[in-house]
Amino acid sequence: MELPSPVIASDYIYRTYWLYWRLLGVEGEHPLRYLLLIMQFFFVTIWYPIHLIVGLICDGTLAEVCRGIPITASCFFSSFKIICFRWKLAEIKKVQQLFMELDQRIATAGERSSFYRETIRVAEFIWKSLLVAAILAIITGTAFGLFRRERKLLYPGWFPYDVYSSDQRFWLSFAYQAAGHSLAILQNLANDSYPPMTFCVLAGHVRLLSMRLSRMGYDLTKPKEIIVRELKDNIEDYRKLMNIVQLLRSTMHLSQLGQFISSGINIAITLVNILFFADNNFAMTYYGVYFMAMLMEIFPSCYYGTLISIELNGLTDSIFSSNWVGMDRGYCRTLLIFMQLTLAKVEIRAGGMIGISLNAFFATIRMAYSFFTLAMSLRK
Repeated sequence: MELPSPVIASDYIYRTYWLYWRLLGVEGEHPLRYLLLIMQFFFVTIWYPIHLIVGLICDGTLAEVCRGIPITASCFFSSFKIICFRWKLAEIKKVQQLFMELDQRIATAGERSSFYRETIRVAEFIWKSLLVAAILAIITGTAFGLFRRERKLLYPGWFPYDVYSSDQRFWLSFAYQAAGHSLAILQNLANDSYPPMTFCVLAGHVRLLSMRLSRMGYDLTKPKEIIVRELKDNIEDYRKLMNIVQLLRSTMHLSQLGQFISSGINIAITLVNILFFADNNFAMTYYGVYFMAMLMEIFPSCYYGTLISIELNGLTDSIFSSNWVGMDRGYCRTLLIFMQLTLAKVEIRAGGMIGISLNAFFATIRMAYSFFTLAMSLRK
């Protein structure tokens, strides 16, 4: 299926991503932006995880602690990641600008069809899946609190007053937790949708560059000057791709490290909750949705991180597969130097330690299982 327009715009898939930032008051020019930003930053980013942590410490029952750890860890690391991404918004915009420049290099119908089918549609599926998971988490989380057998807050939390002294105070506190939970999930959408979408688009552009490199020199109707120009353009495309990789390393250096730690803790404790502390169908549904959401947060990024490495490693073969026989010595020398550049292993690491790849995904699962066995031993 081809796009109706001869021009592909990668920035189209980021329209919802920037909507998240506008809802958080970070982007946009609406009159209440700064008021929304300050209130959201204080009451959600800062105070919400603090009141959960203090409430978790003050609550002594094992069931309440296990029930509160996943949301507490999620909110804490969500606040951590939103601050990291907010700090790097200029780099995020630079990456988007580089993608738009690379879009201009998509010239043939085959390239447009391949990029639309294998990149644009997949990237849109990713953010839509994350959005559906977020909506389900909001609905099931709120229903879990409303339909409990006894009247309690959504999560153990500390308030500077007795929550249960009156109905008004209880429902005010409940409403704050429900609203804060929803806004924390909105923050997570802004945090977690960017890495897999961007990795997907990056892998797609690397794949297109590989296609263009392997075609060089086979059109015998083109003069050698045009072929040399194509080589220079492809080298420039490679430079832009490496620039994007460098920007992504800077952007995701800390945020993805927090994501791996948070996911490992949450997956383990959620399993404990499902097996031992889910006392009704809403609880089972909520923890089941939460468990799948934790996996969805890290798997797409890890998958496309691996795919980026595979596609970049294939550039050397694509260069060698081009028709360089019969070209002059200067062209072949440039081609050889370019091949040497593409031999370098490219990997984006979280915290400078953990490569964002499928190996990291399975390592996170193993870490979660270790936490799970530790929790089981403590329970005995």
